[in-house]
Amino acid sequence: AKYNNMQKNIEIFGEDPKNCSLVFDRPTRIEIMNEQSEMPMAVYVSRERRPTIPHRYKGGALNTLLRVSGLLSNGPYVLVVDCDMYCNDPSSAKQAMCFFLDPETSKDVAFVQFPQMFHNLSKKDIYDSQARRAFKTLWQGMDGLRGPGLAGSGCYISRAALHLQSPNQNVTDVFEHNAQNNFGKSTMYIESLKAIIYGHQNAKKHIPRDVILEEAQVVASCSYEKDTNWGKEVGFSYAILLESTVTGYLLHCRGWRSTYLYPKRACFLGCAVIDFKEGMAQQVKWVSELSLLGISKYSPFTYGISRMPIIHSFTFCYFTSTTQYVLALLIYGLIPQLCFFKGIPLFPMVTEAWFGVFAILFISSQSQHLIEILCGGGPLRSWWDEQRIWIMRSLVGNIFAFVVAMKKVFGLNKAKLTLSNKVIEKESLKKYEEGKFNFQGAGLFMVPLSILLVINIVCFFGGLWRLVHVKDFEKMFAQLFLLSYLLALGYPIVKGIISLKSKCG
Repeated sequence: AKYNNMQKNIEIFGEDPKNCSLVFDRPTRIEIMNEQSEMPMAVYVSRERRPTIPHRYKGGALNTLLRVSGLLSNGPYVLVVDCDMYCNDPSSAKQAMCFFLDPETSKDVAFVQFPQMFHNLSKKDIYDSQARRAFKTLWQGMDGLRGPGLAGSGCYISRAALHLQSPNQNVTDVFEHNAQNNFGKSTMYIESLKAIIYGHQNAKKHIPRDVILEEAQVVASCSYEKDTNWGKEVGFSYAILLESTVTGYLLHCRGWRSTYLYPKRACFLGCAVIDFKEGMAQQVKWVSELSLLGISKYSPFTYGISRMPIIHSFTFCYFTSTTQYVLALLIYGLIPQLCFFKGIPLFPMVTEAWFGVFAILFISSQSQHLIEILCGGGPLRSWWDEQRIWIMRSLVGNIFAFVVAMKKVFGLNKAKLTLSNKVIEKESLKKYEEGKFNFQGAGLFMVPLSILLVINIVCFFGGLWRLVHVKDFEKMFAQLFLLSYLLALGYPIVKGIISLKSKCG
C-alpha cells in the first residue's frame, strides 16, 4: 500500500510540479515500502538536509544510500541507475555477476559498466545524443586495458571496492586501526561492512528491525561524515561534481579493474537530450568538471600516471584535456579563411609533393571515423552528422566549459550542479525526428558559432571573387576546400538560425 501511494504521488507531481514543494531544510526519513518475500525490499530514503552543511549533491546521496543499504540489506554489490533511466533487461544482474564471481578475475573487479543507451533516439541523431564514440569506440578500447571509467548509471559496483584502498589491502588493518575515522562512528555499520569483506553476510546476528531503522537514521544524517574519510578515500569521491567519473578513475588508481559489458539487448535505457541548448549545457557541465580534475591534485598527468599503467592513464589524460580542441578549431576556423580572403596561400600547391601529405592526413582521419561508424552498425549519414556536432561541441561547449572551470578555480563561481532537462517538448521532438536543429533558448551558445559562420561566409565569397579574377587556383585550392567543407557542415546550422529568426519575427 505504501508503494502504491508513493507511485500515485509521483504521478500527481509529474502532471503539475506545483502540487509539490521542495524542502531544503528537513530531517531524515526512511520508510520500508515493500517487504514481500518474492520481491526485493523497496525502501524510501530521504537524507537529512541543512542549509549550513554541504550536501555534496549526487555523491552525497549515493554515499547515504550506500550506508543505509548496508544496514538494511547489505548486499555485496550495488546497482546505480539514474532517475531518468530504467532497467530494460533484468538479466543484467546475472550478466554482471559472471565477472564479479569469476575466480580468475573477480578479486580486483571494482565495477561492471553497461553502456548508456536511450529509448528516444531518432534515426537522424543530429546531436549525437547516443554518444556513439564514447560508448562504442573509446570505452571498448579502455576495456582492453584495465577497463572503462564509471558512467554513474547502469553500473554494478562492489561494495568492498568502495571501502578498501586496494584489492590487496590487509583487511585486518582496515578494522583494527581507525575504523571509525574511515567509516564513521556507527559500530553497526562497521559490523555490516566486516560481514561483506570477510564474506560472512549470511551469518550476521539477528537485530530487531526498529533498532536497524534507528541506526539508519543516524548514518543518513548530514553530520555523519564529519571528520571521516567519506568522499575522500571511502565511498563516492567529492573531488569534483562528476562524482562517478572521479570515483571510477580513483578506483583504477588504487589498483582496481573494471569491465565494460555491451550486450546485444540494451540492459538500461534512458532519455536523451533532443535540442541544442540542453546538449551544450550537458557538454559544459561534463567538460568543465573534467578540466578541473585535470588541474587538481588528482590529475591523471601526475597522480594517475604514477599509479596505473601509463597507456591506461593516457586515456584519462585525454578526457581531462579536451578543452584544448578549442585552440585548434579556432586556428583552422579563422586563419586559413582570412588568408584565403587576402590571397595568402598557407598550404602547398596541388602540384607539389607536400600537398599529398596533407591530403593523406585528412583522408586517413576521415576514413578512420567512417570505419568506426560502419563497424558499429551506424549509417553513413552519422559520419557527416557526428563531424558537425563534434565541431559545435568542441568549439562552443568547450569555450564555455573553459570559462566555467576558470571561474571556479579563481573562486568567482560557486560549485553547483547543473541538471539536464529531460522533459520532452512536442516541438523539440518533432524537429529532432526530422533532423532539424532547434536553437530555441540557446542564444548565448550561438554567439561564437554565429560569428565564426559569418566570417567563413564572407571570406568564402570574397576569396572566391578574388580567385576568379587572379586565377591562382593551384595555390589556394586547399583553403578553398577547407572553407567549402566547413560551410557544407554548417549549412543546416544556418537553416536553423534563419528558422529561429523568422519565428521570433
